[in-house]
Amino acid sequence: MSAAPNELDELTITRIFEAAPDVVFECMTTPSHLTHFWGPIGMSTPLEGITVDRRPGGRFETVMVNDETGEEYRMRGVFVEFDPPRTFSFTEAGVEGGMMTAIVFNDLGDGRTETVTHQTHVPPMLMSPEAVAGLETSFVKFDAYLATL
Repeated sequence: MSAAPNELDELTITRIFEAAPDVVFECMTTPSHLTHFWGPIGMSTPLEGITVDRRPGGRFETVMVNDETGEEYRMRGVFVEFDPPRTFSFTEAGVEGGMMTAIVFNDLGDGRTETVTHQTHVPPMLMSPEAVAGLETSFVKFDAYLATL
């Protein structure tokens, strides 16, 4: 993974996955898949806490649960763009500044997919080295999940 925070409020993460774009896209936008990897190591996202209305204007919501304390963290987004298996984007109005996340899925032609995740209006606490490291562990979980498919 390469993560490139900048001095503004943007973060770009590039990652290569060992699966075709349609599989990666489906996993990232379907509750029965998301429950297996959404959130950093030490967090779980129960299936009943995931809502994905796969269309522009549709809801994208998750409830992550801290495995040790049971504390819950809600993410409430609305899809801006939804174009399988090429891209999707969503905005989180409840996050300071209205964070926007856009993910592009690039077919590398050999059964692998490069994803480029670009976030704007990222609050400082989500740009910290600890937050970026936590995000990396969610990709580690995703890699492990893809290997089971």
